[in-house]
Amino acid sequence: MKPALDAYWMPYTPNRQFKAAPKLVASAQGVAYRTPDGREVLDALSGLWCVGAGHRHPRIVEAMKRQLDTLDFASSFQVGHAAAFELGERIAELSPPGLDRVFLTNSGSEAVDTAMKIALAHARACGQGAKQLFIGRERGFHGVGFGGVSVGGMVNNRRAFGPVLLRSDHLRSTWDPATQAFVRGQPEHGGVEMADELERLVALHDASNIAAVVIEPLAGSTGVLVPPRGYLQRIREICDRHALLLIFDEVITGFGRLGAMFAAQALGVVPDMIVFAKTVSNGAAPLGGVMVRRELHDAVVQGPPHLAELMHGYTCSGHPLACAAALAMLDVLHEERLPQRVAELAPRFEALVHGLADAPGVVSIRNLGLAAGIELAPDAAGPGLRGTRAQAAAFDRGVLTRTPGDTLVFAPPFVSTEHDLQRMAERLRLAITDTAGPPA
Repeated sequence: MKPALDAYWMPYTPNRQFKAAPKLVASAQGVAYRTPDGREVLDALSGLWCVGAGHRHPRIVEAMKRQLDTLDFASSFQVGHAAAFELGERIAELSPPGLDRVFLTNSGSEAVDTAMKIALAHARACGQGAKQLFIGRERGFHGVGFGGVSVGGMVNNRRAFGPVLLRSDHLRSTWDPATQAFVRGQPEHGGVEMADELERLVALHDASNIAAVVIEPLAGSTGVLVPPRGYLQRIREICDRHALLLIFDEVITGFGRLGAMFAAQALGVVPDMIVFAKTVSNGAAPLGGVMVRRELHDAVVQGPPHLAELMHGYTCSGHPLACAAALAMLDVLHEERLPQRVAELAPRFEALVHGLADAPGVVSIRNLGLAAGIELAPDAAGPGLRGTRAQAAAFDRGVLTRTPGDTLVFAPPFVSTEHDLQRMAERLRLAITDTAGPPA
């Protein structure tokens, strides 16, 4: 029976277009979905950047079933349950050195806003209450909370909400089409010069007014923009020089996407906070959080011991079901060596992705780890139209992708085989070819 579609207002979706021709999935296993009529759709997006271990991993499914049989809900407000504390310890053990305090949320958007509030609280605790401005980056995505939209740099996300956003300014993006169009992995040049723009913004606003610099190590939601070599290192140097907090948004890159547990480790730069979500629970339950440098935590956790030090949190922070999923996922990541598997698959993935360079209308390909963006020449009628058609054609061809603008995102599960990657790439080529001409 066809479901009623009218009442549900879908997120980040052209609702009228979708409901006129709905694309539904009914089940999933491993690296593939099934439609209600049983057709296979390969998951080249890992759900939404989150299903690294593949759909319905038995270890995670069983852990969640056991949890529901024991404890369905417990508040984290003045009460606790063991799994939340265990998860905090496990994540702290995996983190870069010093980031050993963990605040749990339910999503990446909540985690970004949490990190920004911690930055403000830290400034106030240190007698630096003027630090209220955030530095983000053009084309950055940091979720949909008012803080994340403020520091984010994707124009369409900000357009309707501008008057109520927090104070922010933005670095240029790390994308240079003139020199990076078909670069494999990290571009070799330009990173230091791009990062040095932060010095200009510090001079403009003064470090005494800047609460934090918030960037994605790799910008994923905008179509996979890869940082040039030296970029993140110079950003860290400038932040250290001016005593600025550096926050990495690793909602997409955290827990294995770049071949290490975190991009901070893969790319060799340690920030003051890391925001995470998505892969931490394999997408099986909503979960996010912030890893915080201990010195920041200790500066905030002061005052009368009977009062909450940070007046912030969510009803479902540390939800038992989400913690059970995450603890099982951490076991899977370790026992199945999934970050190492990503590192081993990355060269073959890179070759397959760049093998699409001769497909009609491809104008750029960008990749790092198991993340790639395949940019298409826009339709003459306007930007984004080709991408919309390509995404629909891909689903019809049996592969799930997303298209921010006119870029096809290719981000397969970590458990994909080389054969899986080959089939995904072949179906993406068909979708690109299908949409090379004008609309039918």
